[in-house]
Amino acid sequence: MRYIRYLFLAVIGLALIIVALGNRGMVTLKLAPDALAAPFGLTGSVTLPLFLVIFLGIVVGLLIGFVWEWMREFKYRSGLNKKDKEVHRLEREVKVLKAKTGEGTDDVLALLD
Repeated sequence: MRYIRYLFLAVIGLALIIVALGNRGMVTLKLAPDALAAPFGLTGSVTLPLFLVIFLGIVVGLLIGFVWEWMREFKYRSGLNKKDKEVHRLEREVKVLKAKTGEGTDDVLALLD
């Protein structure tokens, strides 16, 4: 199973290298279109290889997806924490009640007490 995982990672790595080699052309990224940039002073631009723009787009998309999913699952994690605290409280209460009733000790000794 480990070798299958390594083979899969090698194929993905090879595919990424092929995409990078096929998209080495330089592209200019602007912060905003020219009509919008002039009034607001957003005239920044950067020149990067196309494969880097593609890979950065994928990474940013994954990060946005992870954050979105984390925020969506917050109510479930919160409810689980509340239930977990309730379970611990009830376990402590059961332990105290068992200690009071003498459960867990010998029945004969419990009768003598």
